[in-house]
Amino acid sequence: MILTALAFGAVVGGLLGLVGGGGSILAVPALVYGVGVPLAAAIPGSLVVVGASSAVAVLPRVRRGVNWRLALIIGAAGTATAYLGAAVNRIMDQKVLLLAFSVIMIVAGLRMLRKTEAVGGSCALPTGGVNWRSCLPKAIATGAVVGFLTGLLGVGGGFLIVPALALVLGLPMAMTVGTSLVIIVINSLAGLAAHLGEMHFDWAVIGAFAVAAMAASLVAGRFGRRLPEHVLKRGFAGLVLLVAVYVAIQAITK
Repeated sequence: MILTALAFGAVVGGLLGLVGGGGSILAVPALVYGVGVPLAAAIPGSLVVVGASSAVAVLPRVRRGVNWRLALIIGAAGTATAYLGAAVNRIMDQKVLLLAFSVIMIVAGLRMLRKTEAVGGSCALPTGGVNWRSCLPKAIATGAVVGFLTGLLGVGGGFLIVPALALVLGLPMAMTVGTSLVIIVINSLAGLAAHLGEMHFDWAVIGAFAVAAMAASLVAGRFGRRLPEHVLKRGFAGLVLLVAVYVAIQAITK
């Protein structure tokens, strides 16, 4: 079980390091179907893994690769809705949750297949400034949606944050990756706080998963700079779609 956790942790951390998101959406199914952790424990467990590995992955980008103001605004907006998502999680049937998870994964995978280069916008003006009157409502709305999903499904939200930062807010991709990782850390902490009373899992297994994810995120972050962005995005999208189909089949047949 520990070896399996190490292997899946490396995959999750690798995706986070490469594209600033994506590892989180795979953490829950990896823990449930790969490692054998019950869903109720996998959701808070995935938040531990995702938060820790994202914090490590952002270290090389701290100085010039993060828009700290946007990261804090989006993260703060998601903190309150993470508690709401966790409350909804407690009253929903687990099969429904897994089906919802698979649907969101399919949407995310298809979205990642599309081009996501930054096109500019109120949050990234050509002069390098920000039009806060227009940018602030978009940033708050983005944070609220992602925070809710974090609490509901135990995902850090990077699979939504990356395209949102690039397309909705117009950040350049170099800034999107680092900013996304900071938001994931904030959302993971908020989601974890909302699930504190439900953290009944094997810490040795979750710890092994997290350590492997943190190590892989550092290595992948450096290696990812050498690979074309479209290769990373398409490869990730294909993997997410495959996992989504598997999760949906498992939820329907069990």
